[in-house]
Amino acid sequence: MWKLGRVLALVGAAVLLAPTAPYSDPTEEEPTLGRIDRDYAEAKRALAAKEWESAIKALSSAALRDTRNADIQSYLGFAYRKSGQLEPAFRHYEKALALNPRHRGAHEYVGEAVGDLAKAEEHLAALERICLLPCEELEDLKKEIDAALSK
Repeated sequence: MWKLGRVLALVGAAVLLAPTAPYSDPTEEEPTLGRIDRDYAEAKRALAAKEWESAIKALSSAALRDTRNADIQSYLGFAYRKSGQLEPAFRHYEKALALNPRHRGAHEYVGEAVGDLAKAEEHLAALERICLLPCEELEDLKKEIDAALSK
């Protein structure tokens, strides 16, 4: 019995210490995720190269296999927004936030794209609640709102 308890304790420690894939900027490398899904890896490359249509195509394919992935939905919104297609961008941001209401990237991107200062500030407030420590998404959205206010 003692050995079983020790094994369970070691397994529990391994689970707690296992690395997780944090949210990241769509242009940053995520080699682990890229090895899992070829389309996702291609989308990350296309996003970094600002090839929005290629990113949309690859992310759409990845989304067919992983329907519950908020990152894919947020990146689809990002790519659509950067390509000037706001309607599908907001649709994918909404999906990302439905899947994960605390998705920092989706809140930042919606806040940047919404074109409504009050709505942008709502997403800024959400990021202030989500980011217990300073986070890049919060700082980026603050800068965008400050720039809009100074115009």
